[in-house]
Amino acid sequence: MKPFSKRMPHLGTENAFSVITKAKQFEKESGVKLVYLQIGEPGFDTPKNINDAAKAAIDDNQTHYTPTAGIPALREAIAAYHTKYSAEPYEASDTVVVPGGKPVMFYMINALIDEGDEVIVPNPCYPIYESVTEYLGGKVVPIALKEENEFNFSADELEKLITPKTKLIILNSPQNPTGAVYTRELLWDIAELAKKHDLWILSDEIYDQMVHDGEHISITSIEGMPERTVVLNGCSKTYAMTGYRVGWAVTKNAQMASYIEQFACNDVSCVNVPAQYAALEALTGPQKAVKDMLKAYKKRRDLMVGLINQISGMRCHAPKGAFYLMVNVRQILDKLDIDAAELCDRIMREAHVLVLPGTVFGKFGDDFIRLSYVSTEEQIKDGLSKIKKYIDKIY
Repeated sequence: MKPFSKRMPHLGTENAFSVITKAKQFEKESGVKLVYLQIGEPGFDTPKNINDAAKAAIDDNQTHYTPTAGIPALREAIAAYHTKYSAEPYEASDTVVVPGGKPVMFYMINALIDEGDEVIVPNPCYPIYESVTEYLGGKVVPIALKEENEFNFSADELEKLITPKTKLIILNSPQNPTGAVYTRELLWDIAELAKKHDLWILSDEIYDQMVHDGEHISITSIEGMPERTVVLNGCSKTYAMTGYRVGWAVTKNAQMASYIEQFACNDVSCVNVPAQYAALEALTGPQKAVKDMLKAYKKRRDLMVGLINQISGMRCHAPKGAFYLMVNVRQILDKLDIDAAELCDRIMREAHVLVLPGTVFGKFGDDFIRLSYVSTEEQIKDGLSKIKKYIDKIY
């Protein structure tokens, strides 16, 4: 048979899903039920009014093709939503609706990156940023997110990585996996560097409504940035709609918007239509459920942080956003002479709790494990009690 594409070995994946597969196999073979503290999706059901909107769309036979970029009402709602965070207003034509957040990454990076072009990516990070860049022949240039700096980086560190081949900087705030939130000052400095070196920005703001301390700030709030930025957002996290698969790209650069729409047309034609009507209801309907979920996440965050810092060899700070914790376990790793992946495997097999190694999110995650506080308070208490008992045996 003819060989596969030479690009395929460069395409990565989300190793978090591989960990879940291994966990399910362990449960099947051992008969043990694990406590899942690694999950990266909301711990709530989709609000009823949103599901009702999807059902109503089906009953109204809204089940046919739409324009590739989305139904007009949803695009208008998306533009209005992002105008709140922008230095200049968005129009419906500045938006493209796609099936989830990942297509925004894939389409934008495809539109920009040629072989050898450099993309600066915060690390540890959501792995698909690096995967798509490397698949297309681009070079990933990681910038370390440092625990002592609340998992942020400095403008000086960023500028040192910029070369004539740099084309794109990827931002994610609030961030997966660290929960970090960029300050207004840092965003201003990044914007100045982007203008100075004529760079694009991909701003992943999928957790924008999950800021526990302070408020969400978009780099598009800085003059001159909406034209060189693509904002990635969607319904998955804020509205607990992961399975609906509705995301979008927003940019004031008409050529980029056109290219993203062109990719979407070639790839998916359009987004599931009842899901689009559900997304419209999510954006324009009552927001009480969003506030209630955020309140619950903050309470669970504080509970988890307190319990983790009682475990020997583990430490973490309270993240300002999203629903993730990066826990420093370097002391335990050195004591056992193992890496984070092995520690997580032992915690699964011996403590019966599933967590993720920080290296799933990049090379600068090697001192950490990642937990998520979307689980119930009872599950958090149970899981961390089991981890503590296991770690106490080591000490």
